[in-house]
Amino acid sequence: MNILIANDDGVFAPGIQALARALSTLGRVVVVAPESERSGYSSALTLDRPLRPVQIQQDVWAVNGTPADCVYLAMNGLFDFEFDLVLSGINSGANLGDDVLYSGTIGAAFEGRLMKQPAIAVSLAGPNVRAYESIENYTVAAEWVRDFVAKGLPSLPPRHILNINVPDVVELKGAKITYQGKRTQSKPITSHVDPRGRQVYWIGLSGEAVAEPKKNLHHLQSDFYAIANGFVSITPIQMDATNYSILENVQMQLSSKVMLVND
Repeated sequence: MNILIANDDGVFAPGIQALARALSTLGRVVVVAPESERSGYSSALTLDRPLRPVQIQQDVWAVNGTPADCVYLAMNGLFDFEFDLVLSGINSGANLGDDVLYSGTIGAAFEGRLMKQPAIAVSLAGPNVRAYESIENYTVAAEWVRDFVAKGLPSLPPRHILNINVPDVVELKGAKITYQGKRTQSKPITSHVDPRGRQVYWIGLSGEAVAEPKKNLHHLQSDFYAIANGFVSITPIQMDATNYSILENVQMQLSSKVMLVND
């Protein structure tokens, strides 16, 4: 099995190194990742300048681009062989709820959405993970992912991926299939004046998780619930963001206001 691993924390991040080490028992592992951190880049591709992949050691490449760039290059001509599986991570920090809209970890996995096997995004969720510098801090999560892959991946519809979040605990309680939760509005921006007297702004922190369960999914919990209770969260997510359940309703509402054409 040829396994491609990318991330958004950079090629030297401990999370990606731990994942590559754990998965090496399953086949050939090739790491193609940004040369430095590219968090928050979602599925952005670099179109205004050339990309420069640099091999820094055997089967490890650094790219001067985004997480999605890395997977795109790897799957479209950088190598003379094909990959059987794409993984992105292990991200330093959770990707839960609305986070998936911004996440470079998710963006890299979505570039592998056309694989025969489901592409997988993996994140380590906990209050202190962003300070971790050791590969050992990611060992539990990396070994769980290895075992998950080794047991056989589920069959998903086309253009779907699995978003997996692993809680930062010594002993995992198990895993839950979850739906994507949601957050409240983000915290306000923070304004400062830099040393040259210019006004600068920091993006605010993410909003709080919404705790109420969805009424039509009584037997399932959100990704936030799983992590808060010590379970691995496994959420299938898709590229197609169309809300099919309201298409006809929106068409009816706009039919008298917009020149809609119906075949």
